[in-house]
Amino acid sequence: MPTIWKGTISFGLVNIPVELASAVRPDHIAFRMLDSTTNTPVKYERVRASDGETVPWKTIVKGYEYEKGRYIVLTDEDFKAAALESSKAIDILDFVAQSEIDPRFFETPYFLLPAKGGERSYALLREAMRESDVVGIGKIIMRQHQHLAGIHVVDDALILELMRFANEVVDASTYTFPKASTVRPAERTVAIQLVKSLSAEFEPGKYTDDYRANLMRVIKAKSKGKKLVTQAAALDKSDGKVLDLMAVLKKSLTRERAPAKKAVKVSRRKRAS
Repeated sequence: MPTIWKGTISFGLVNIPVELASAVRPDHIAFRMLDSTTNTPVKYERVRASDGETVPWKTIVKGYEYEKGRYIVLTDEDFKAAALESSKAIDILDFVAQSEIDPRFFETPYFLLPAKGGERSYALLREAMRESDVVGIGKIIMRQHQHLAGIHVVDDALILELMRFANEVVDASTYTFPKASTVRPAERTVAIQLVKSLSAEFEPGKYTDDYRANLMRVIKAKSKGKKLVTQAAALDKSDGKVLDLMAVLKKSLTRERAPAKKAVKVSRRKRAS
């Protein structure tokens, strides 16, 4: 995959030449809006909210709504005045323990690749961070925008994740959550047993997007002139009654403790039928 940024990582007086490459691959199904009478694509136009008239690009400007219905127009000169000095360096400001960072701060991951001549210093930083079990916090300018960034070790790679600034994260105190005192000791004990019975090593490959798979089957069937009959998802049959939490926990625990071999035999008989 092509790299999207080239620069250096700096910590202390050490500078490491690196390149940034995407660490994720979008896998969504794209759709186009069509006219149902002709199946031709529909274009979107820029229109004035006041009268619906089309507005040409050359007359469009950017405005900030400082109060309802009132705007301040910003020019190219205004944006230049606010722009930060272009930089090709990621200055690590602090090394922080991973456990201290709220996961909500992390947003988009990228691979940091060592550029030519930077392999040794790259490995040095990686191993020092691995041994110290820390995340490097710094800032990076990409596409004329400044981002907070976290650098951490994953196997032999350094991963840079764009992060949210503190003002972008909603404080948990905004909402009300139940207190731990509402949990009964007996329920806690059974719930812990259930959690342990479901514990497993993380294998990302086993978690698949079932909706996407179903949608692709529908698309392929329709492309061949067929109609695919799918089973509707089960509806929520909750009737609003008070839940007997202990009974549900015990039932769940009993099901999870059922022998795995029995489940395999049942599935084979079903396939045979």
